[in-house]
Parts: sequence; C-alpha cells; structure tokens
Amino acid sequence: MTDDGWFDSVQTGSGGMALIGLIVVLLVGGVLAWVAGRWGSAAPRWVAVAALSVDLGWLILLWVQSPGGLGMGAESVWFEQVRLAWIPRWGISFHLAMDGLGLLMSLLTVFLGLMAVSASWTEITVRSGFFHFNVLWILAGVLGVFTALDLFLFFVFWEVMLVPMVFLIALWGHGGRTRAAIKFFIYTQGSGLLLLVGILALVMLHHAATGRLTFDYFALRETALAPQTALWVMLGFFVAFAVKLPAVPFHPWLPDAHTEAPTGGSVILAGVLLKTGAYGLIRFVVPLFPQAAAEFAPVAMTLGVLGILYGAVLAFAQSDLKRLIAYSSVSHMGFVLLGVFAMNARALQGAIMQMIAHGIATGALFMLAGSLQERLHTREMGRMGGLWGKVPRIGAIGLLFAIASLGLPGFGNFVGEFLVLLGTYQANPVFAFVAVLGPVAAVLYALALVQKTFHGAPHAGVEPADYAARETAVMGVMIALIVCLGLYPQPVFDIVAPALHLLTGSPVNDGMFAASLP
Repeated sequence: MTDDGWFDSVQTGSGGMALIGLIVVLLVGGVLAWVAGRWGSAAPRWVAVAALSVDLGWLILLWVQSPGGLGMGAESVWFEQVRLAWIPRWGISFHLAMDGLGLLMSLLTVFLGLMAVSASWTEITVRSGFFHFNVLWILAGVLGVFTALDLFLFFVFWEVMLVPMVFLIALWGHGGRTRAAIKFFIYTQGSGLLLLVGILALVMLHHAATGRLTFDYFALRETALAPQTALWVMLGFFVAFAVKLPAVPFHPWLPDAHTEAPTGGSVILAGVLLKTGAYGLIRFVVPLFPQAAAEFAPVAMTLGVLGILYGAVLAFAQSDLKRLIAYSSVSHMGFVLLGVFAMNARALQGAIMQMIAHGIATGALFMLAGSLQERLHTREMGRMGGLWGKVPRIGAIGLLFAIASLGLPGFGNFVGEFLVLLGTYQANPVFAFVAVLGPVAAVLYALALVQKTFHGAPHAGVEPADYAARETAVMGVMIALIVCLGLYPQPVFDIVAPALHLLTGSPVNDGMFAASLP
C-alpha cells in the first residue's frame, strides 16, 4: 500500500487534535511558567501543576474513550491520530497517532512530571520560572516522541526533549553538574546523530525502491531491504535507543547525570527519558527491521543480561545513595532490553510493565534520596545511619520502594520481571537462567540501601524533619499505583494488547506476538 493510499483512507478521531493539544498545553505552560517567575518561585510551580493536571485529565479521558478505536480494521489500534501537511516536497508531514502503548507511556510521562514538580517544591528557589519551563518542554518533547509517526517529526521531538535536560543538570545540579551535563550532551547528541543517519538511510533506500520520498512510519515499514543493509541501518536506530535505555556498554553517562541532577531532573530522567529508548526499540527497531532484529536478537539479549548483572553488582558497591539507585536503573532496564528481543508476547508485556513499574518505583526512590539530601546535606549512606526512629514515615516509604525495586511479589516490578523471565525462557532458556541472578543480586543492594540509610548507630546532631502531609500524600499515590500494578495488572495488558498484536504484521513475528496472555 502506498503512502498516499494509506492517508487517503485515514480517519481522524473526533479528538484527533487532542494529540496536538496535549503537546501545546505543555509548551505554552512552560512559557507561562517562565514569565510567572517574575512574581516569585511559587507561581511557576502552580502553572506547571495546572498544565500537567490538564494533560493528565485529558489522557485519562482518552483511555476511557479508547475501546473500539476508529473502526479502521487492522489499524484500529490507532484510536487517536491527526495528520497535517508540513513539508510535502520532502514527504514530511505532521503526523501524530496514539495507541495503547503510546497512551500508557504518555500517562507515565505526565504523572511523573507532576511528581517531579512536587519533588522540586522546596528544593528549587532560584530561577524557578526557567526551571519549570525546562521541565514542561522536556515533557512536551517526550509526548511528541511517544506519538510521532513521521520519522522526521520523531527526530525533532527527540532533540526537543534533550536540550532542556542539559539545562536542568547544568544550572540546578550539584557539585559536578557541569561535567555531568557535558557528558550527557555528548552521549545523547552522538547517538542522536546515529539515529538521524539511520532515518535518512532508510528513507533513501525506500525512495530508491519505490520512487517515493516519505518519512511516514507505515510506508517505511514496507521497505524491502537486503539483509546486510537492513542490519547496518537497524544498528543506527539500535545504538541511539540503547544509549538512552541505557544498555551496557552505552551507559557511562547515566550515573553522573543522575547523581548531579536536581531531584526533579532525576525523576524525569529515570522515569521518563530512559523509557524513550525502550519505546524506540519496540516501536521502530523491531517493526521496521524484523529480519535484522531477529538475527541481532542474541547479541541484544546478551547485552540485556550483562546490564542486569552489571548494574546490580555496581549498585551494591555504591556508598552514594543516588548512584546506587542510578546503577539499579541499568539493571532494571536490562530486563526491558531482554524482553523486547525475546520476541514473544509474555516477554514484551513484561518489558512494558517493567517500564511503567520502574518509572514509578525508581522515581519514588530518587524523590526519597532528594528529600534526605535536602535535610542532611549529604548523599553518603554511611552518614545516614539510625534514621528509622527519627523519620519513621520516610523510613517506611523507603523500605516499601526498596522491596518493590527488588521485585517482591505484590508490586508491579515483580510482574514485569517475572513475565520477562518467563518469555525469555520460552525463547532461550540459557539467557533466562543467567538473568534470574539479577533479582537475587537486587536483594543485596536493596537491603544495603535500607540498612545503611535507616538502621545502625545514629549520628549525633542529625535531627531531620520527617515527611509532611504534602510529601506523604504524594508518596501515598505512588505506593497505591505500584501496588495496583502488582495486584491487578490486567488493565495495562488490555490497553496495550492491540498495539502488540500489530507487530505480527511481519513474517518474522507471525505467531510470536499474541493480543493478550491466555
């Protein structure tokens, strides 16, 4: 089917323009927050909360209205979409669409944006307007990444979300912020260049084969590529997304960026930006290059297993609380990489659940680490002993999210890791047996976090304040979500099922992806 044929038959849902609205609300909200900074540090926070609350309510409404789609047969998974002419001469359009996967990732983005603003409530008092401008523009770029179906537009949003993150680290970070920001910029921009080269190569190959110049996702999925060519083009996409994931050995930017970023920046970085790499693997790498992805799967799964074990071991070795949480992210996102390239329904559902659960649990741990640093002026766990009796609410919440992070049954992380391991065993038992050591190692670093931070001999002169009502309520919402994901994950599987089923469109994947678990 040609590009024009597809778009001639496309319908736009009654709320198709809502996808543009979701992004515009954050862009405009960011500008208003910046302007509001002239009236003090409080006004920008409330502007950011208002913009994010509007988007959250809008996304919940889209979820409620999503069943049934647009009635377009196999493509009905795209229940909201809009396409506007942009640069017709180059085959570029402003094409946004949302399916269940995009909806879940967008909900996670906006929710964690609210959590990031809450975590910055008392921490950010200097240039508050510009801070919240950057936060909202990062999130607007991320929503664009999760909805763009024109690859040129996707790349534009990919760049939009990165530059404000550099500002967050460089301007509001801690002692080594300049070095961390430069390192983050070099890794992300270098990988972005590879992504751009991969996109242009795919577009040119499609043009050579069909005579049509287009950046449209659906048209490019039909591009016939020689096996060796497909592998090299796919590697451009894969490396770009693996850097953002991050997968070993593309991870060195992560610990420094997390450690030096302000608390809100760490929440967005861990909970949202890392997910764009995983989303890229699911949305672009596997569907655009099915044969090449299948041949590359053993290598990708090896990197996933290495990330699981390497991240867990390095996390256990840390004395800095934020670096421990950062390396645990490398381990957890290794499960996502493993699940994507196991290429079966259970593993992929587990990868998506892990993306959501990791965003909530690790975001909460970074918020807790930021609260302790704000109170104690240190991130060294060796200087935090004996806090359990002094800050019981912080201690109880820290314990809960530590055990959620290690994958205890009853929490969303367990569901994600269990399904990934189950699907990996179906694809390759050896990888599953090695990867299962990851949750075992997670017990060690999670218990070390709790022991070193909250127990042991109390330090003289350390009398921090416990969580107040606002902070307790925010953490209570995150606890409710991570428990609900663990006890009743079916709504997540239901909403994402049509999107996963669409991946059966390639011969390589026939019979490998199911709409839902039996």
